[in-house]
Amino acid sequence: MQVYLAHAGAASRRAAEKLITEGRVEVNGKKVTAMGEKVGPGDMVTLDGKPLKPESRFHYLVLNKPPEFICASSDPQGRRLALELLPPLEERLYNVGRLDYLSSGLILFTNDGDFAAKVSHPGSEIEKEYVVESSVPIPDRAVDEFGRGLIIEGVLYRALEIEKLDRKSLRVVLVEGKNREIRRVFSHFRLHPEKLQRVRIGPVKLGNLPEGQARTLTIEERKELSTVKDKEVKKEIIW
Repeated sequence: MQVYLAHAGAASRRAAEKLITEGRVEVNGKKVTAMGEKVGPGDMVTLDGKPLKPESRFHYLVLNKPPEFICASSDPQGRRLALELLPPLEERLYNVGRLDYLSSGLILFTNDGDFAAKVSHPGSEIEKEYVVESSVPIPDRAVDEFGRGLIIEGVLYRALEIEKLDRKSLRVVLVEGKNREIRRVFSHFRLHPEKLQRVRIGPVKLGNLPEGQARTLTIEERKELSTVKDKEVKKEIIW
């Protein structure tokens, strides 16, 4: 059953166990209680009442997201979805990780729950590289403190690498990638990022991928991204 849910793009195998214990999964109208329950060819499997079917094919895409597109499956405010920029596919894809509304650059999409769980797990230590342009010159103090680590409202923010490209722009490499980390640090120093672009996710580089376009990950990129240093992925991915 866990494998079926993962192949249906509903969750990673570990997260699927939680869905089952919470009583959210049914087979032919009956709640599933056993982890190892088998699913036959004609069985109807539902999650929260919605039918599921194993994906016939997994997809692994990277999109060069423009600013003012949101990484979500829907938006109550009616903002444009990054999903709408992907090529039309029968299978439904979901973003892996996040890239905020005003930022641009690389974001991954897949329908493979296990892959998403591995890539999102902090133990994978996947580097994410950004280029940031400020509206005013960036003081050396801001660069030094972000590189050494600083605490803002009780949270530690520290860049793995940080380099001043010119008076108003930086190259920043993060590993953990707390929510809106660069924007929070900039705000702390009363700076405003006019442009914030993710140019690399581990081995996946922006290169000449046009803004608003997507491409399929290479086998080598997928293999490197799914290599997690921790022996066990504990992070849950539930879409």
